[in-house]
Amino acid sequence: MRDTPFMGRLPSKTPQEKKALSYANDRRNAFGENDKASRKAIPARKAGENRKVRRKVNQTLDCMPMLNEEAASVAESSLRHDIERVGGWKKSPDAPLNEFIERQARRRLWRGLPPNRKSVDDTNGS
Repeated sequence: MRDTPFMGRLPSKTPQEKKALSYANDRRNAFGENDKASRKAIPARKAGENRKVRRKVNQTLDCMPMLNEEAASVAESSLRHDIERVGGWKKSPDAPLNEFIERQARRRLWRGLPPNRKSVDDTNGS
C-alpha cells in the first residue's frame, strides 16, 4: 500500500526517511558568530554593497561630460552591463545539518563529554 500513490498523492514517508531528508536539506550557521547577529549583518552588507555600486555609478556619470567620445562609450557600456557589481560580497553558505551535528559531537568528545545530550540526561535521571 505504501508503494502505490493514491489518487495523485505521493506515498507518505516514514519518520526515518523524513529525518534523513531533514538532515540533508536543513542547514546551520557554522561561521562562528551569533546566529541572531546574521539577521542584521547580512542585510547591512548587502546594503553597503549596493551603496558602493551606486556611488561608483554616480562618480562615473559625473565624469562623463569631461571624457572624450570613445572613453564615454566604454564607461556607458560598463554601466549598462553592470560591471561594478561583478564580484562584491556574497554570503557564504551555511553548513548542512548532518555535518554540523557531527562536528558538535566530535567537539563534545574532545572535551570529554558524551556525544549527545541524551547521554547526559540518562546518567542524571538514573
